[in-house]
Amino acid sequence: ETIPQGTANFVRSRYVTFSCAGRGQRNADQPFAAMFPGLLTTGIESPETYIFRGIVADAIRGLEYVASRPEVDTSKVVTIGNDVALIAGALGKGATQLVVTPALFFDTLRLASQTSGYPLEEMNDYLRHSPLNRGDAQRTVGYFNPRWFAPKFDGSTLVMAQHTGGLLDAAGLAPVIEGLGGSTTVHESQDSSYLDGLILERWITAQFGFDEAIVPEHWQ
Repeated sequence: ETIPQGTANFVRSRYVTFSCAGRGQRNADQPFAAMFPGLLTTGIESPETYIFRGIVADAIRGLEYVASRPEVDTSKVVTIGNDVALIAGALGKGATQLVVTPALFFDTLRLASQTSGYPLEEMNDYLRHSPLNRGDAQRTVGYFNPRWFAPKFDGSTLVMAQHTGGLLDAAGLAPVIEGLGGSTTVHESQDSSYLDGLILERWITAQFGFDEAIVPEHWQ
């Protein structure tokens, strides 16, 4: 894209930004175009066929690409996203900081049984349609549980948890948070893109040694 989606010119004056579209999404939807809802359970019958095996590989490759660019200060590379960001940071090379919002793979089936909200409701939809596949689905998503990857990432981490009392609040994510190998900050959502966004931007700003966070004009 001429102007990366969601990245303001002022942000790009300070940072090199790269948005990775996993296979099936946005500009990576050929030859496979993902269904929404439905992506979370595509190929879930086996770890070898599960779509997120490829999506994780895409994220790792994207991280490697960023780290290979001469414009990038490789001592300051932050990866931002859901569980995939943590997995990529743990398995790949190059990330020095991480902002993670766990949403998909922490005890997936257990938490899905306690909610009707997406994306976890995709699991409930799938199991209603294919109840005999529950064991296979449990085995597959178990490989992606962020608790197994947390100890492998030793950089600084900001965990963006759900609001207090949510399924994925700080208490619920304790096994992931306690397992992280580096300095960890935890923020429980205030259910406000403005308030949560300020926390994220200020954390990155401090991590990279800048004085003032770059925020949208309507936040100022």
